[in-house]
Amino acid sequence: MGSGPPGGAKMPDQGVRRGRGRPPSIRITPKLPPLGGGPPGPRATPRSRKNASRRYPKHPLLGVGALIFRRGSILLVERGREPLKGYWSLPGGLVEAGERLEAALERELLEETGLRVKCVQQFEIFERIMLDARKRPEYHYVLVDYLCKVVGGELLAGDDVAVARWIPRSALPGLKMTEGTLDVIKRAYQDVRRTRS
Repeated sequence: MGSGPPGGAKMPDQGVRRGRGRPPSIRITPKLPPLGGGPPGPRATPRSRKNASRRYPKHPLLGVGALIFRRGSILLVERGREPLKGYWSLPGGLVEAGERLEAALERELLEETGLRVKCVQQFEIFERIMLDARKRPEYHYVLVDYLCKVVGGELLAGDDVAVARWIPRSALPGLKMTEGTLDVIKRAYQDVRRTRS
């Protein structure tokens, strides 16, 4: 979740990432995503109704993502369902009404990875717009990425996730990732290194 990651596949979307005074990166591609899905979200509603409510939204949908590093690796998830099936991304999902951003991320991480996490700081805000064939916004998400740390739990893929894994930085360019994910990982890793040094 910049321009597309080297060696990674590009997702059909238009996106803008903002954070810490950096200029936004813009991507526009008119190709349709597979129908019948969206980024993972709360389990409370049935999947068919949940996905239907995400297509052609009246307003952008708010989501959260986690950047978690451990000894030169980062926690990523491989999406198990369309439209992002087979793509690696940051773990996270949608914020429920009345839920604070950090609470939403902690809930989503537990559902998707089995890990209990604590948000350390907000890192970036990313806007993803997926257009249909008529250039109408079929999906529109505003995603807030946080640097987080693990405080408990056991790593186990759940919810919409096929695999949850610590991925070494050296292996990242070879993964099929959602567009922009590699770029934000690089920026976050550099930020973490600066903070620790």
